[in-house]
Amino acid sequence: MAERKKIKKIGVLTSGGDAPGMNAAIRAVVRKAIVNGMDVVGIQKGYQGLLAEEFIEMNSRSVSDSVQKGGTILRTARSEEFATEAGRNKAADICRKHKLEAIVVIGGDGSYRGAQSLSSAGIPVMCLPGTIDLDIACTEYTIGFDTAVNTALQAIDKVRDTSSSHERCSIIEVMGRNAGYIALWCGVASGAEDILLPEKYNYDEQEIINHIIESRKVGKTHHLIINAEGIGHSTSMARRIEAATGMETRATILGYMQRGGSPTCKDRYYASMMGAMASDLLSQGAVNRVISYRHGEFVDFDIDEALAMKKEIPESQYEIARALSR
Repeated sequence: MAERKKIKKIGVLTSGGDAPGMNAAIRAVVRKAIVNGMDVVGIQKGYQGLLAEEFIEMNSRSVSDSVQKGGTILRTARSEEFATEAGRNKAADICRKHKLEAIVVIGGDGSYRGAQSLSSAGIPVMCLPGTIDLDIACTEYTIGFDTAVNTALQAIDKVRDTSSSHERCSIIEVMGRNAGYIALWCGVASGAEDILLPEKYNYDEQEIINHIIESRKVGKTHHLIINAEGIGHSTSMARRIEAATGMETRATILGYMQRGGSPTCKDRYYASMMGAMASDLLSQGAVNRVISYRHGEFVDFDIDEALAMKKEIPESQYEIARALSR
């Protein structure tokens, strides 16, 4: 077997939507890389910053006082140019120009696909799952989900208090354009009467209306609906439900507050373990890998294998959610 090339200089970037815990991951990547004898360059504003050569040299002090901060100290941005073949080839040339031997990418599925295309252009990559949506198939944990779901749950509990006091129906919209994990977890944990998931919702509002009417007949005085962003239209849904049931109905859209805030202990710890593992693998010459958490262990997958995996909400969990809401 051919000996792996020892990597001496890496770049690290955050891409796509920010997620609490990304800074813990950056910090771990940088400090473990330095321990392993590698130089680290911080790439600001994701792939867009890579194309613009917005680079900063990073050392242990660069990431001091960052583990507790939300957002990303490297900032993030979308890049239409990088989505083109010419843009990706330009990015690869820039990496070679600056002698970057591998890029650590912290982000979600779209960021992973960008990393995959960068590796196809000849630049090795290492990926960490940074997304509040929990929608990366190869891992049971993604950086930021724990903080986001707890932030949302705290807000839901507060709205539920006033909904109960006023005997209202409340529709609370949480993030999740294509994945309903935040809605599912918050719905079960808050005792919601209805949980609407992009993967499962049949757009039958009459079923919800009937549920509200039947619940009121047995003495239920308020009704909580957790609605995922991918379904949306919470305000107009509230108007229709109020007209059909006669029950005062209000919509609350939590929005980007779910992305912010100081990360939970779990997000700091797991992100730190993943970041350190990324630097260790690179120092050993392993490239084009995706760091994951499965069955209680931190593991890694080939990037092509990881992106070929599919993820769906387990039917058993959805059925339990429905049973508990009745």
